[in-house]
Amino acid sequence: MGGIIIATVVVLFCAIVFIGIGIFALNKKSPMHFWSGTEVKAAEISNVRAYNRANGIMWIVYGSAYVLAAMLGLVFRNAIGVAIIINCTLGLIILIIAYRHIYRKYKI
Repeated sequence: MGGIIIATVVVLFCAIVFIGIGIFALNKKSPMHFWSGTEVKAAEISNVRAYNRANGIMWIVYGSAYVLAAMLGLVFRNAIGVAIIINCTLGLIILIIAYRHIYRKYKI
């Protein structure tokens, strides 16, 4: 039981980080970047506010998936490992695809 609680706390911490990134993106005035070491210039985005809103929603949804994984772990005990693996692998792939779609939509 102790391992489940520790795993849940760690997963919830990750969720808070991802949701925090989403809130940061929602409030950011300049375009939010996705890839580490890159910068998205305002001149290459048609609507910075809508672009950041889409980025923020994307991160909040991704973080919410971690919250769901933590809740499943508390209810079903062993399901947390499976839920985390799905979030970390499939969710990350979906996150990259979603960002590419957002970038193409708002790119000038």
